[in-house]
Amino acid sequence: MPRLQVGDWINSGVNWLRDNLSWLFDFISSVVQGMYDAVNTVLGAPEPLLFAGILAVLAWWLRGLMPAVLAFLGFALIDSIELWGEAMNTLALVLVAGVITIVFAVPLGIWASRNRAVSAVIRPVLDFMQTMPAFVYLIPGIFFFGLGVVPGVVATVIFSMPPGVRMTELGIRQVDTELVEAADAFGTHPRRTLLRVQLPLALPTIMAGVNQVIMLALSMVVIAGMVGAEGLGSTVFQAISSVDVAMGFEGGIAVVILAMYLDRMTSALNQRVSPLARRALAREQAKALSGFKVLRWRPATSVAMVGVVALALVAGGMHVFSGDEDDSKVSADVGKGQSVNIGYINWDEGVASTFLWKELLEQRGFKPKVQSYDVGALWTGMAAGNIDLQTDGWLPATHAAYWSKYKDKLENLGSWYGPTSLEVAVPSYVKGVKTLDDLEKKSSTFKGKIIGIEPGAGEMKLMQDKVMPAYGLNKNFTLVKGSTAAMLSQLDRSYAKQEPIAVTLWSPHWAYNKYHLTKLKDTKGAFGKGDHVDTIARKGFSQKNPQVAQWMKNFKLSEKQLTSLESEIQDAGKGKEQQGVRAWLKKNPGMVNKLAPVPGADQKGKDAGAAPKIGYFPWDEDVATTYLWKNVLERRGYKPSIKQYDVGSMFTGMSSGQVDVEFDAWLPVGQKQYWDKYKENLVDIGPWYDKTSLDIAVPSYVKGVKSLADLKGKGSTFKGRIIGIEPGTGQMKMLKNKVLPAYGLDKEYKVSDGSSPAMLAQLERSYAKHEPVAVVLWTPHWAYSKYQITRLADPKKAFGANNEIRSLGHKSFPKKYPEFYGWLKKWHMTNQELASLEQAVQEAGKGNEEKGVQKWMDAHPGIVDKMAPVAS
Repeated sequence: MPRLQVGDWINSGVNWLRDNLSWLFDFISSVVQGMYDAVNTVLGAPEPLLFAGILAVLAWWLRGLMPAVLAFLGFALIDSIELWGEAMNTLALVLVAGVITIVFAVPLGIWASRNRAVSAVIRPVLDFMQTMPAFVYLIPGIFFFGLGVVPGVVATVIFSMPPGVRMTELGIRQVDTELVEAADAFGTHPRRTLLRVQLPLALPTIMAGVNQVIMLALSMVVIAGMVGAEGLGSTVFQAISSVDVAMGFEGGIAVVILAMYLDRMTSALNQRVSPLARRALAREQAKALSGFKVLRWRPATSVAMVGVVALALVAGGMHVFSGDEDDSKVSADVGKGQSVNIGYINWDEGVASTFLWKELLEQRGFKPKVQSYDVGALWTGMAAGNIDLQTDGWLPATHAAYWSKYKDKLENLGSWYGPTSLEVAVPSYVKGVKTLDDLEKKSSTFKGKIIGIEPGAGEMKLMQDKVMPAYGLNKNFTLVKGSTAAMLSQLDRSYAKQEPIAVTLWSPHWAYNKYHLTKLKDTKGAFGKGDHVDTIARKGFSQKNPQVAQWMKNFKLSEKQLTSLESEIQDAGKGKEQQGVRAWLKKNPGMVNKLAPVPGADQKGKDAGAAPKIGYFPWDEDVATTYLWKNVLERRGYKPSIKQYDVGSMFTGMSSGQVDVEFDAWLPVGQKQYWDKYKENLVDIGPWYDKTSLDIAVPSYVKGVKSLADLKGKGSTFKGRIIGIEPGTGQMKMLKNKVLPAYGLDKEYKVSDGSSPAMLAQLERSYAKHEPVAVVLWTPHWAYSKYQITRLADPKKAFGANNEIRSLGHKSFPKKYPEFYGWLKKWHMTNQELASLEQAVQEAGKGNEEKGVQKWMDAHPGIVDKMAPVAS
């Protein structure tokens, strides 16, 4: 029998409806969204416990004191597990969907009860609506209404309407026909018969239908969460996709509490609206009063209304006068409250980058909204314009199918991480499996299964369509579809039991650090070349949000930054992603200004406007650090002046107060004589670099010279010279007075006075000609990286103990510049930082020191906040 293309027909019909009735869907979307926003605003306005009190009063009115107490405790529990906002979102969704359903279901049920032809027609339609898997409704729902609340509400209405229609029809048909005939006999109009006879008597059955409508609507919250609606559905969906037991249990408990409350209240509402039930209730209350059974007493409607209104007024007042508790502080109000909708896939790098940008945008005055989606829904929503951007587009391979389909409706804002790779991995204890070719013959070892991730992921499609056929794995292996979290959970279980397992993975991923895994080589290149992670936006986003688009285009994270950010978020736990981001930003000061730069965003110090006088020597580390501090101080609002000195002049000028501070005191050995002479007028601020040494160095091509003792007898090799630096430095005086005599070199060698640049120039000339040369050097120094030179050992310790590089100031410096003094007390640089800073200054060239420092600072974001923190 030929295959009927039912799916294609349905698809064509959906496309036709979308293209020709878009105005109708836009109208429906506006109405539903407006209803939801209004109800959600009302439910979210009061303080949680006060609103819980309102709901408890309603429970007291409908059910009694004990149900009221239990209701209050249940809602207090929801608040305590920090799911109050999500619960109110869900309640708003259920109420809106329930009202819409009842508005359509009751009239349809009445019509069906009065017309058997109508009943016969709608019965199979209702069967179809109730038995079709509700997830299927999401596909056309996204096309018609986009992402968010509306498709969730529409799917909920369709799914929950059948019991409302059926129970209404059943209730009216069950009314005694003799009563209806009696009303007709007295000449009652059919409409009055319906309103005065049939509906009142059918009301208990109709209310049972309303109860079922509400309960079915609540059961659909997960559906709403999958398409981007707020609420407990989103919480449960995230828990399912990440296999988070704690998060799922808490979300489930909140759903259960809401379900029990709505079930009990809607079933009890019949007692307040049905005449027969009201009489039964009155008899029950009379018995309760006569027996002093307070727990069964219920307040009158007027008393309950007074209580509800009073609590509502108090709650509303507290909401009006309460402040915003948002922890994010606006550091530069660029956004002016503009909203940005960010979607993300529940993958580690997607969660990390999304919540990072949520925090950054909030600090820049925007109102970002983030929502988790399935991969397909995310790309579809962006193409439809419902989502502004996402930061987890793996291109050109993994998400190639989505990009190819929607690229005309999207913008690629550039890559922020790469390269990546897709792979299949197995534990290292599985022997004999190193490539994907090896996997084909090991089907029984892995029980014929490769554990995959989300079925809509690009890697899964690539694996199914290309990789498995290329290696013949589609014959003996099944690709298990699930979620990233489920795959990782299975990996963890199998690894703990030392069982063979093959999983789909990608690089970078923290699993390679946690477990010993073998990344199977893709010898045929079926996975394609490595991806890069891109930021994708809807078409037109750059024009509407040029500032955000520019930030996104410049956005970059290194592997170390990304993995440390993911780690902070994992440590913070589910639901506290932004707290993890804030913890990471504290450990990476200046990252906000780097990723979202705003002119003039640098904070000013408490002593902004102060003008400290800084002296420096023409030594590499001193030039580099002096210009670095000049830049930092200027960013903090200071007006520093810098001036070069000889060593002796520096100490003399600093002791007299002509120089406030310098950063290159080599103590306790190198400049000991100056410190001993002037220390009464100076203050030792502290070391910023330790483990230094004073050296004599020779090129490595000079053989047989490994220590200072080896220099003896080789004066002719070096033409009797040791190339020195500034004659006033402590190292030069120590070399002439102690080191050379200690090794018997004072008669054989002469130390040439000069300068550090002259010494380095001579070293470069001799090195280029392969000539022997001995030079005065020190550690740290970039020359050891640039040239292959030997640091001569000092077995007699003639140069003395190792020095520290310390900051010194005039004795008035701490009181004159307390903030700057505090910064210097905590300042420290590593060998790598100092060497790279010196190199950047050297490459910039003489006269361009500030450019070299700026280039280095650009490569070290956050250095200003690290060196000179200002409390916000």
